This record gives sequence, C-alpha cells and structure tokens, in this order.
Amino acid sequence: MALDRKIRMGMVGGGRGAFIGSVHRMAAALDGKISLVAGAFSSNPEKSKASGEDFNLDPSRVYASYQEMAEKEAALSDDERIDFVSIVARNDLHYEVAKTFLEAGINVVCEKPLAFSLEQGKELQKVVEASGKVFALTHNYTGYPMVKEAKAMVADGKLGRILKIVAEYPQGYAITAMHDQEDGAISNWRMDPSVSGVSNCIGDIGSHAENLAKYITGLEIDELAAELTTFIPGRPLDDDGNILIRYKGGAKGVLYASQISTGDENNLNIRIYGTEASLEWHQEHPNELILKFAEAPRQIHRRGNTYNGEACTKYTRLPFGHPEAFIEAFANVYLAAAEAIEDEVEGNYKGSDAYDFPTVADGVEGMAFIEAAVKSSQNNTAWTKLDL
Repeated sequence: MALDRKIRMGMVGGGRGAFIGSVHRMAAALDGKISLVAGAFSSNPEKSKASGEDFNLDPSRVYASYQEMAEKEAALSDDERIDFVSIVARNDLHYEVAKTFLEAGINVVCEKPLAFSLEQGKELQKVVEASGKVFALTHNYTGYPMVKEAKAMVADGKLGRILKIVAEYPQGYAITAMHDQEDGAISNWRMDPSVSGVSNCIGDIGSHAENLAKYITGLEIDELAAELTTFIPGRPLDDDGNILIRYKGGAKGVLYASQISTGDENNLNIRIYGTEASLEWHQEHPNELILKFAEAPRQIHRRGNTYNGEACTKYTRLPFGHPEAFIEAFANVYLAAAEAIEDEVEGNYKGSDAYDFPTVADGVEGMAFIEAAVKSSQNNTAWTKLDL
C-alpha cells in the first residue's frame, strides 16, 4: 500500500549554480511522489541559506552543514523528518555524507561514483548492509526505457550467448583547452585528485559505460587491460581511455571513454553481440533500440508502443512519438527508489535486489573498475583483475 503523502526529501550539495543538483531536483519532482523539504546545499552556510530561499524552503530546515542536518532531521518526529537524502556533493564527500545519514537512520540516494576510493566503497557497503536502509546510486542511464527493454531482451535469451560488448562514451568538450580556450567550467574539480580521486575521464564517464554494460547483460568483469592518457598538458588526471575487457563466462569487451573526441557531445552508446542476435543503443537517440540478425532484416524498437515489454512500459510516461530523454531517465531512478523508500517507511522493504535501481554493490564494482583501469595503465596495460 502506497503512502498517503509525498515522500520527504533532503539534499546535500546542489546549491546555487550546481548543474547536477538542479537535474536531481527536477527528476525527483517529476512524478509528484517526492517533495524537497530540507537541505545543506553548500559547505558555505550563507550559500546554503540563499539556496534554501531559492527553493522556498522553511529556513529552519536549511542547514549550515550536513552533520547538523543529519542530527536535527533524525531528531524530528516521524511525520516531519525527511524520508531520504539525495547526495549531490563532490566525490570526496560521498562516503562521509552517506555514512552519516545511514547511521542516523535515513535512506540515501547518492550520485555516482559511490565514494572517493574502492576502500571507502567497501566500507560504505558494510554500513548500508548494517543499516537495513535503502541506498540507490544514480547511474542515470539505466533509467532509459529502451535500456530496460534491452536488459529484458538479454534476460529472455533473444541474443543467445553474449560474445562481445562494445561500449563507448566520447565527449569533445575539453579539446578547447588544447587551444588555450579553457575556462573555469572545464578546469573544474574533476581534474583535482584530492577531490575527484584517481581518475577523471574513466571515473567520470567511463564508469557509466561500464555500468550500462553490466546493467543490460548482467555480466561481471574478470580482468581488464587499460591505457589511460592525459592529452591536455598540465593536467594530473586522464582525459582519454581505451580498455580491453574479459568478462566472467568468456565474453570479451571493448570500452572507450574520452573527453577530447573533437565534435562529440555526449555520445554514450553500446553494442552487444550474441550468438542469435545483437542490439545497439545510442544515448543521443534514446527512444530507439536496434535489434540485428545474421539472416533477417534488422528491427528498430521504439519506446511507447504496445510491443514493448513490461519493464520498459512501467517506466514510460508519454505516448509514442513524444520523446523522453535525460530528465525522465533520471526520474526513473528516483521512481524506483521511491518505491523502495515507501516500503521501507511502512516496514516492508524487500532488499535492493527487489527494485530496479543501481545499488551499493554496483557502486563498489564501479570503484573496482576505475582502480583496476588506473593500475593496469600504470603497469603498461597489464591485465588486471577487479578487486572485489
């Protein structure tokens, strides 16, 4: 039985001028199930206060720090406190913020990556499991309806045995730095190892490609061989990466992620080849899924049609011919998390595997992927197993 009220959401980070915070607020609000009621929107108390005013929040629910927020929200009555917190702060804060709220008895939705390091990620997984609370990780590309359709096709055996996966995430925005046109938006915290961690490009967008392949196929990486490159002079972290992958069970993979691929915008795409068929999906054309055969014409499946499967239909809002895209995909992660949080609030939480959102285990695998890629590259592309 659904709650007879909206789910109360708090937010850490994402204040004035933060792109991803705005995306999360729009996505959470899209289906009318969630209401933002509290937050610590910046490490600067004045900016946090000003952001709360922007969002028309009660000033008493706008906090100067996430520690104060967790303590005071946990002390409120059941009919007042937040049901979950959305963490949209920088990478180096994810672990401490999530741990603080979980230990205060509050459910968590967290931006990826899971943590600053694999070690932190493994520790956070223990905290999540001990808490019994909902933890959802916003690998948002899993939210697209046709990605869910692809996952169902693989699970139903339509592709046969998976032989090869090719996942690509090229961007070209950083190339302007090669021509002395770099501005503050490009030279941001993602290139600072003390904030971002051991990787920029692979940690930022390569991890999305890795997660997309895992979500659709269910295959786990055994080992990889990676070459990461920093093309832009003076930068301490990678802006390009090429990775060969060996999956458990025998499938092979190629993963390429780049921020210096001139002219590309946000061209995440994936091709999965099986013994019976293959499929192809492009994030910039998200409402189409291409199914290909050796001896039959290829098929183009489109979102919003009666032939779509149950998983696709559940997360489709509009009739065919009306495109759904980035915000809706993000909203689908929140929609699945809301289902789990409702159950948790009512004492009926079934565990993360019962719901369709990326979990803390997915986050740990992502951190292991990032660190294995960096280690392999530092060792002249040596084959490196994931530390799981």
